[in-house]
Amino acid sequence: MTSLPSTERIGSYVKRAEQALNTAKNAALKPAGVTVAQYAALLFLDENPGISAAALARLCGVTPPTMNTVLTNLQDRGLIERTPHAWHKNILETRLTEDGAAVMKDADARAVRVERAVAAGFTDAERATLQELLTRCADLYSVRPETATAPKK
Repeated sequence: MTSLPSTERIGSYVKRAEQALNTAKNAALKPAGVTVAQYAALLFLDENPGISAAALARLCGVTPPTMNTVLTNLQDRGLIERTPHAWHKNILETRLTEDGAAVMKDADARAVRVERAVAAGFTDAERATLQELLTRCADLYSVRPETATAPKK
């Protein structure tokens, strides 16, 4: 027997929600021809033209090597372009191409439908509370174990 039953592990509920989200978004994005990871990159590139791969990886919550794979695939499809930064020659600025912007627009409309369908299941107050709780959860998971305090009884 473990010291914490699975029904009391917040992480398992977070993971279940994340997996359900990824499944729904993968299905919705398939006709647009992109994966969830590729869509996330396109979304953040649309909002942050010229961003570096490292900064994009942080926004998408993936490692830099993973982001480089995503970007290589998008570049091979002509959806993004990468050019040397004007001052920092070792940094590549990444931008959507015209085709990339079109794919992003299609994919985003599909992803927004998924988000709105889930949001419709909650009241405005519940959505605000959920966002607050998930933000707190992410912040708490970011705390290193050696600095965490013991649970209060």
